[in-house]
Amino acid sequence: MKIRRILATAVAVAVTTPAVMLSVTPAFADTKPAAQTPAKPTVKELEKAAAEAEKAYDEAVAAEKTAYAAVEAAVSDTAPLTVAAKAARKAADDAAAAKTAADKAVTDAQAALDALTEDEDATDEDKAAAEKALADARTAAEAAATAKTTADTEAATAVKLSDDAKVEAFRALSKARDATKKALAAKDAADAALERAKQEEEENPGDGSCVDEPGLTTVVNGFPSTVTAGTVTSFSVRVTNGTAKNMDKVLTYASVHATDKSGAKDIAKYLKLKWSTAESPKWQAVDGDSYIDAIGALEPGKQADIKLRLDVAAKTPAGQGLTFIAGDYFNKDGSCGLTPDAAVNEFDIKAAAGRPAPKPTPKPSTSTTAPAAGSGVTPQGSGSSVPVTTTSGALAATGSSDATTQLALASGAAVALGAGAMFLVRRRKAGADA
Repeated sequence: MKIRRILATAVAVAVTTPAVMLSVTPAFADTKPAAQTPAKPTVKELEKAAAEAEKAYDEAVAAEKTAYAAVEAAVSDTAPLTVAAKAARKAADDAAAAKTAADKAVTDAQAALDALTEDEDATDEDKAAAEKALADARTAAEAAATAKTTADTEAATAVKLSDDAKVEAFRALSKARDATKKALAAKDAADAALERAKQEEEENPGDGSCVDEPGLTTVVNGFPSTVTAGTVTSFSVRVTNGTAKNMDKVLTYASVHATDKSGAKDIAKYLKLKWSTAESPKWQAVDGDSYIDAIGALEPGKQADIKLRLDVAAKTPAGQGLTFIAGDYFNKDGSCGLTPDAAVNEFDIKAAAGRPAPKPTPKPSTSTTAPAAGSGVTPQGSGSSVPVTTTSGALAATGSSDATTQLALASGAAVALGAGAMFLVRRRKAGADA
């Protein structure tokens, strides 16, 4: 007998965690004291959450369109700051030309004076006039130099204001695109949770449930932050009965999920989990419902180790993935329980050598911060990041100048792909079949 666990998944962003999804609406939030188990949301609450998530997504799409329009305006030749920068640059060029002419006038005046000095027939009046012409030329040259310095400073300021406005517009667009991806992830997650809850309600109208058992723990060891297509990665999980009671049958839940770099394509079919133990050393595939029935009974204070390996097919594209590891137990007297949190390992997937892959993006440092209360997961892997994509479809159709396209690509490259917003809805029904 197994405790059935229902997994609802949705594609998300950056550095997204299940807490993002759970914070979309109060319907998902855990408002009870920490010592209590949060109530499972009802279908009505999930319907409300889905509606709110859809509204938030629509608003995010509208904000992204507005941000894109602001970028178009900022890079336009008719933008006020662009016009002012061009005018200031022209004034600086004119001032430079005037200084060049003034400097030449000084050179010519000096040459004329030198010629008169060597001319024995030159009169004192001629020399005095030449000296005055040289002095006037020098005064004009000094004024031209000052004017050029002032014009250069004003031009530099105007150009910087124009460039800063463009940068700020693209920064705002990048944030808007990131917000759209997160809103879409939350919407998809809310829709998936609602659909799964409806199915569960139809399949199991009963109200029995298993309890959270903090004393039943699963600790993953040796899982890497990066795997490569065409390789096999080995790691292990230690399941511990930290309670004072016997557990007649302990099961381990293990699943793997993955998307490509765009976050839109599910590539989990290329990844296979297998397990073995000291008693059963031959590698066996994790069954279809993601349970490993290898431990059996577990006495108080005892622990059991399971070897796991992740087979990554050679044709797996670059992307990101997650593994979920958790534990359940079932006793002969009908009592049952499960680990409150799943151990979550995030990892990057590298394409096999010779396969083209997107340019690498900066990777956030490993985080050991626990997720929000009630999230049902415990991250244990590395962080991840996501390239932005246009989700509304409207941006690609608006058209823009070459400069707009280049800057848009640059800003989009700064947005990282989220590993996936996921959560577990557990059916806590004693004696439920797997």
